[in-house]
Amino acid sequence: MPDRTRARALAADGLARGDPTGWFEQLYRESAGGTAVVPWADLAPNPHVVAWLEREAPAPGLALDVGTGLGDTAEELARRGFAVVAFDVAPSAIAQARSRFPTSRVTYEVADLLAPPAHYAGRFDLIVECYTLQVLPAPVRAHAVAALRRLLAPGGTLLVIARGREPDEPEGAMPWPLTRAEIEAIGGDGLTLRRFEDFHDDERPRVRRFRASFLRARA
Repeated sequence: MPDRTRARALAADGLARGDPTGWFEQLYRESAGGTAVVPWADLAPNPHVVAWLEREAPAPGLALDVGTGLGDTAEELARRGFAVVAFDVAPSAIAQARSRFPTSRVTYEVADLLAPPAHYAGRFDLIVECYTLQVLPAPVRAHAVAALRRLLAPGGTLLVIARGREPDEPEGAMPWPLTRAEIEAIGGDGLTLRRFEDFHDDERPRVRRFRASFLRARA
C-alpha cells in the first residue's frame, strides 16, 4: 500500500488553515523533488476507470478528467477517441503531465473543482471523477458535487469512483471514504443514477470501492 504519511500531514495542515485544496500543490512539488510520494499516482490509467470504459463507455465526445494528476487516465481517454480536457488544482501536477506527454492531444489546464472556469459549464459529454471527492473534506464536498453537475452536457455521463464505507464506520484519515447514500445523492438536478457498484479492489489489504455512473437528461 502506498505511503500516505506525508499526504495526510499536508492535508491536516491545510484543513487547520482553512485551505482544503492548497496542500495538493505542495505534495506534487515535493514529489517532483523526490522528497514525498503522491499515493494515488501509479503512472498508469486507473484500472477501475479502464474496466468501466471496456464495459460501457459512451460514444467518444468531449471528456473532462477531474483532478488528472500526472495524466495517465486522461491519456487513456484520448487513446479511446475522446477529445479530453484534463485539469488539476496543482500547477506542479499539470507541469509534470505535460512533460510526461509532450505530444499529447489532451488539453491540460490548472483549475479548481470548487471554482471551475465558467467556460466549462455544460460542455462535457463524459466527466471522470476518480478519487477526488474522497480527498476533499465533507464540508466542501457538496460544492464539488454541485460543480460536477454544472459541467455535464445534456445527455452526458458522469463517472464517480471513491472509497466506500458503511454509515456507522468512521471516516478515518484522508482519503475519506464515502457512504452509498453520499454517492447516490450526487444524482438530482437532472442527473439520474444509472449504475452503482460496490466492490473490493486488488490492493493488499483490499480496499472497498464504489463506482457509479450518472446520466444527465437531454434538453
